[in-house]
Amino acid sequence: MMHATTRWQQLLYLYGGDQPWDSSLWVTSDDRVRGGASQSHLSVINPEKARFYGHLDTQTLGGAGFASQHSLGVLDWDLSGYEGIIVSVAEADGKRYALTLKDEIPPKRGDGREEAGISWEAEFTVSEAGSEIDLKTVFLPWTAFEPTYRGRPKPDAKPLDLSKIKRVGLMMRSFFGDQEGDFSIEIHAIAARREIEEDEEEEDDDPKAAIEAAELNKVQTCRRSWFRRLLCGLI
Repeated sequence: MMHATTRWQQLLYLYGGDQPWDSSLWVTSDDRVRGGASQSHLSVINPEKARFYGHLDTQTLGGAGFASQHSLGVLDWDLSGYEGIIVSVAEADGKRYALTLKDEIPPKRGDGREEAGISWEAEFTVSEAGSEIDLKTVFLPWTAFEPTYRGRPKPDAKPLDLSKIKRVGLMMRSFFGDQEGDFSIEIHAIAARREIEEDEEEEDDDPKAAIEAAELNKVQTCRRSWFRRLLCGLI
């Protein structure tokens, strides 16, 4: 008898996978609330794929601009047991996007709009993407999320409380004049990720049985959805 350690990735789907995309769960938040002219949209292509797209205008606000979609209402997610977030992309345009998190929702002003608050942003770029069976997966560890206030770094912000995530968002912004114009990215899933280690006992004199047991464990771990099977290399 010998001991072996098996490592596998556990995913908590936030959108996509076994949590089908639903455009009614997303809200538009573009720079038009500040007098800009940018526009964004999130449309569901199918339950396992959504498209975030629109037009980023930087002329109206003198080089600044943003277009974003964020989750509806107030979430109550505890992601403290995970290592970060993956974004699995089917098609992209090579532009810089940001995934945003909030652990506090700012209060509303007298006109009904929210006051500015701190967002934690992780930037990512996907230069090439293929098809539904050739995904590009970006892993964003928690260290990649930086606090920002009105698009600028906020180094004195208190640490992000991963046990109380209230909002998640997708953002396209100019990064102070670095990009503008039409944008489009098709996303299969957004999921929290962590690595799991398991100690297993294997018979020394029966390598075939050990291989079969490992494959069975792989199938059982990944059987819940088409997208999970894809990540685990079963199709």
